Amino acid sequence: MKKYIAECIGTMFLVLLACGSAVLAGPKIGVLGIGLCFGLVLLCLVYCIGNISGCHVNPAVSFAMLLTGRMKFGKFCGYVVAQLLGAAIGAGFLYWFVAMAPGFEFGGITGDCNLATNVLQPGANSGMALVMECLFTFFFVLVILGATDSRKGFGNFAGLAIGLALGLVNIVGIPVDNCSVNPARSFGPALWCPEAWPDFWIMVVGPLVGAAIAALCWIAISGYRNRNAVEA
Repeated sequence: MKKYIAECIGTMFLVLLACGSAVLAGPKIGVLGIGLCFGLVLLCLVYCIGNISGCHVNPAVSFAMLLTGRMKFGKFCGYVVAQLLGAAIGAGFLYWFVAMAPGFEFGGITGDCNLATNVLQPGANSGMALVMECLFTFFFVLVILGATDSRKGFGNFAGLAIGLALGLVNIVGIPVDNCSVNPARSFGPALWCPEAWPDFWIMVVGPLVGAAIAALCWIAISGYRNRNAVEA
């Protein structure tokens, strides 16, 4: 149970602070600042709950762990439920902030959508966003699989690589669809801002496909390396 609680709390803070950087400080810190906040929040969470639950805080990451044999199906389902619940709570706090101070200069707004929801930005289309979500999640999850592989012995440096990877993909991807690479991160804000639901499918399909590709790629390249090491 403690693993599920950790995932719920971790995902709540990921949405509250990372999406909150756009909602509460976006007009002042811009895309670069928001992207860095996403990476820094995950970096902190990795060192906080990583030794408890692995700090997935993302159904796409849990899906990759399932496919690579690092997680059982039952635990995967529990993680996803905890992550979605945490995201909903985190976004609920942001919704509360917006309701409490309508005169504040909030960011994270695209048309009728607020709360830094994952929606297509002006000029972007669904095909572009889908391919981006798939490729960026592929990169992000591949970094996680490599950095957390116990055979490689990266130890405490794994969190640094994971946080930097999330920050990087957000800095590049925010101008397209506010960058998801995490279905839970998209679910929470969309739950409180229903105008975002039409684009939500992109934020589920893209990350899950990208995670699956990353898992298959990691199985292939890590197995190749291991065989070479044995033969050498």
